[in-house]
Amino acid sequence: MKNIQELEFGILSPEKVKDMAVKEITEAEVYDADGFPVEDGVMDPALGVIDPGMTCQTCGGEIRDCKGHFGMIELSRPVVHVLHAKKIRNLLRFTHVNENDNVTLLLKDEDKALRKSNRMKEDPETGEEVPEIDIEKPYTFYRDGEKLMPGDVKERLSRIPQDTAAKLGVEGGNPENLVITHLPVPPVTMRPSITLDTGERSEDDLTHKLVDVIRINKRLQNNIEIEAPEFIIDDLHELLQYHVATAFYNDMSSVPPARHRSGRALKSLIERVQGKEGRFRQNLIGKRVNFSARTVISPDPNIGINEVGIPYQVAKKLTIPVEVNEQNLEQAREWVRNGSEEHCGANYVFQPNGQRRKITDENQEELAEEMSAEAGWKVERHLQDGDTVLFNRQPSLHRLSILAHEIKVLPYRTFRINPNVCAPYNADFDGDEMNLHVPQTEEARAEAEELLKVQEHVKMPKTGGPIVGMLQDYVSGLYLLTQEGVELSREQAFNLLAEAGEHEAELPDGDIVTGRELVSLFVPDDIDITINENEPNEVRIEDGQLVDGQLDDDALSDYGGEIIQQLKIHYGSDKVAEFLNRVSRIGAIYLSRRGFSISIDDLEIPDDSTDEIHGLIDGAVDDANEVLDQYETDELEAITGKTLEETREIRVTQALNNIFTEVGDIISENVDSESSAYIMADSGARGSMQNVTTMAGLMGQESVRDQRVNRGYKERTTSHFKRGEVSPESKGFVANSIMEGFDPLDMFFEQMSQRKALMDKSLRTKTSGYMYRRVSNSLQDLTVDYDQTVRNAEGEIVQFRAGEDGVDPQKSDRGKVSTKLDT
Repeated sequence: MKNIQELEFGILSPEKVKDMAVKEITEAEVYDADGFPVEDGVMDPALGVIDPGMTCQTCGGEIRDCKGHFGMIELSRPVVHVLHAKKIRNLLRFTHVNENDNVTLLLKDEDKALRKSNRMKEDPETGEEVPEIDIEKPYTFYRDGEKLMPGDVKERLSRIPQDTAAKLGVEGGNPENLVITHLPVPPVTMRPSITLDTGERSEDDLTHKLVDVIRINKRLQNNIEIEAPEFIIDDLHELLQYHVATAFYNDMSSVPPARHRSGRALKSLIERVQGKEGRFRQNLIGKRVNFSARTVISPDPNIGINEVGIPYQVAKKLTIPVEVNEQNLEQAREWVRNGSEEHCGANYVFQPNGQRRKITDENQEELAEEMSAEAGWKVERHLQDGDTVLFNRQPSLHRLSILAHEIKVLPYRTFRINPNVCAPYNADFDGDEMNLHVPQTEEARAEAEELLKVQEHVKMPKTGGPIVGMLQDYVSGLYLLTQEGVELSREQAFNLLAEAGEHEAELPDGDIVTGRELVSLFVPDDIDITINENEPNEVRIEDGQLVDGQLDDDALSDYGGEIIQQLKIHYGSDKVAEFLNRVSRIGAIYLSRRGFSISIDDLEIPDDSTDEIHGLIDGAVDDANEVLDQYETDELEAITGKTLEETREIRVTQALNNIFTEVGDIISENVDSESSAYIMADSGARGSMQNVTTMAGLMGQESVRDQRVNRGYKERTTSHFKRGEVSPESKGFVANSIMEGFDPLDMFFEQMSQRKALMDKSLRTKTSGYMYRRVSNSLQDLTVDYDQTVRNAEGEIVQFRAGEDGVDPQKSDRGKVSTKLDT
């Protein structure tokens, strides 16, 4: 294959169209009465073959040999190329044929944009006034209000020199070729027909458009020949222009789309190429691949963070090629004898001559006996435990969206992952699906294991903090297990360890084992960690022993996880994986043995606290009403830079929001610290005290776009209030808690706020997704070189030092690099 130095794009001239066309297409009929393609029709066999057994009339090739050939339609009248209408407008608008018959350029400044303000109003050579050129989208041009026919446009463009056209952004050919006189007919291989179950043929959308063009072109030619009235010829010319334009682009705003007889809009050339389903993104940049599987994911706390559980059906379908040698000959024969239906078996065998043979019940014994250790024998065996695969969840927004896992073949029909690995994938188990890819070479598998294994990516490339950590039940269980005073009998401790698979763990001496001692079994002996120093939730680990504090999300979770962070820095990824797998299992088992559920009782607070909350709410409403009274009596003093109305809203919102904080403090003090709601919030396993406050205290001020609710009926939020009313109740202040229940107005305001939040989230996701796509495409060729410079594909330096500091966050301690040296 030759090395391509450069690609040059240009405008297709009539001469080039004639050169590449093998024949002119003139017939609108596609097939004759016997079902054969019509000679000189759009499916003429000279344009290529799509049916088995037929040969191409041009090159003699059969279906796989012939790539197809272009044809040509000679148009009775020229038409404007709709995709270049803007360029044609600029060529007409910024050039002028003066009375000396010279073409002059009307640009005031060649470095500025092609706008009307940059256009001369008089010819620079003769001083004569130049006519105004306008376009009626998509393809009709006017000169001083008089319509220009495509033939006039073509004649005018033919006068413009190529160097002048280049200054107006048109390069790669003569400007007159922007008006089409000869239309290329794509090969039939580019627009194949399909045969339906009924035996009828269904043609491609492009074929339908070409037939329309030929039909109208013939009618126009006939009317020109019989010298029909000019208005009939003009109407047919306009129709020809429409059909040629919609063949190129069928989604123009000012023109109705061409439709199939079923009512469906036809797919034009442009729509084949651009967009998510277009040729580039669908078939070239991204392709379907072999050796991949996709199904729903579900959680399995009993497998490790590096593992992925796959169904037997998937394991028997996907294969890994294994070269047969003296060491594995008997194993390979066993795979072949097991066949394709029994796991672990094999699906195909490659013989030394390169032939690939499918293993069946009839030939599996014969193939097993025939197989030998000589070079060339290869078996495609089923996936089995320990194989390395790639696992991916879309959208792939960062590099941790695709990681390497080890196979664990399990029953049932879903992929199983450890819940601790959800964060890097941004996965949950409400129906998410994920993709699995099987590397086919030793090099690919080694690379995946070294570079992509989950344990190598417990820290985020963005912040340098943990992204793989414990969550929810694991955190709750370990929070409860490490509480002050939690003790287990020696028998209970042994049973808990045994259920977690820790049969070799050695308990400390004594009949009683504390929860902290149990967790300390899995922490390295020589590590010292202090978390949240001098704070109420301080945690201290000294010489590998948890001596003080309860483990919570700051110690264990993704995004917090200081223990995980320090283990990764001081002991490496193997120790992190071991800690996460073993300790999280202990936490989950302890929680299930202890029992953990939530009920209404968890949110109950004493009656006197409820009365105190109601008193605070009444006081806050009174404060807000006082601000409103000051506003009504012109006693309210405006905040600097704000209007009186803005000041009123700020002061009222402050008064009503402050109450939420005060009520939250009362709830924190009075909710039972043994209740599940409090445990989840305090440990950081799920939710926060703010959620508990809304359930047990009050909902508070609802907001839409960070303001009190102000939309609804004219001059009021709902019809229950007077016009112009701005009281707390009328603007979305909900004094009830979820426990107490909402009245209809409370519910209405809550729904307004939640619906706006939901809409904002979905719109933000769409916008940020598109922004990310553009940014990643523009930066995808950047690499960090060995001299720590960041360079693009051309080798040009973008940054002299990667990230300006030369620090890889994933190998740092939350962005910082320790300069201390052990001596």
